[in-house]
Amino acid sequence: MTTQPRAMVLASFAADSLALGAHWIYDTAEIDRLFGRVEELLAPRADSPHQGKERGAFTHYGDQALVLLESVATGGEFSLDRFAGDWRALFTGYQGYLDKATATTLENMERGLPAEQCGSRSSDLGGAARIAPLVHCYRQDRQSLLASVRAQTMLTHNNPATLAGAEFIAKVAFEMLRGANPDAAMEQALEEGVADIDLDIRLRSALDSGVKESRTVIRQFGQMCGVAAALPGAVHLVLRYPDDLRTALIENVMAGGDSAARGLVVGMLLGARLGEEAIPESWLRGMRAYARIIDLLAAVDASR
Repeated sequence: MTTQPRAMVLASFAADSLALGAHWIYDTAEIDRLFGRVEELLAPRADSPHQGKERGAFTHYGDQALVLLESVATGGEFSLDRFAGDWRALFTGYQGYLDKATATTLENMERGLPAEQCGSRSSDLGGAARIAPLVHCYRQDRQSLLASVRAQTMLTHNNPATLAGAEFIAKVAFEMLRGANPDAAMEQALEEGVADIDLDIRLRSALDSGVKESRTVIRQFGQMCGVAAALPGAVHLVLRYPDDLRTALIENVMAGGDSAARGLVVGMLLGARLGEEAIPESWLRGMRAYARIIDLLAAVDASR
């Protein structure tokens, strides 16, 4: 039995949880000093934006991905209105970090705007990076996948670059689940077109970065949250470590910055390629929501 579709989701969540401890530390020397090499799940430090979360929890990105999975499992398919309601409920009394995109979307919801108009103008990768549950659900239906990916991203990140990035990720994951090599899947997605010229150029540049050292490449593209920096960094890691999910996700954390958003993408794509055996057992068992994710994935499959 193939494990790739489930592994795609599990590895995406595991990547976010692995990043939790060192997330948003940009100084890689500080990561080295504080943590050494991050090879296991860690709780965030007291001065972290994610302070108060426990080891094995998710960042606010992973929490939103889990709500997306729960929403799809509840209805058996994606519904923007249902997801918008579930997403809003997550952040009612949320004990975690609220980024600007989240705060803006919540404000627009409070104003009574329809879900299609609530999204911020944020160009961050985070809104596009949480889509593994949709790829799992629509892995046999490319048209529905792309439509749902665009809708869920627009809910919080109504920005042309982030929407283009989400479609690129979905197309690559869809082809990798069918056995395509990462470089071939990425080349095909680029040939179809990326609806943001700057992102297109930077993604094409990332295709040639696989032989280079990861910290250097990610620093050059930018460690920040913006899709034009973060997504090429994720592409680099997939191409640098196409057969080694564990090392790819460790190096992602060690490169600093927005390692959680990058990791969600890297885990998704390499999980789609390599299957569950590539994910360290300690990461899976260490995730606080592991059993819940397994049950939700089974529910989605039972409904299809």
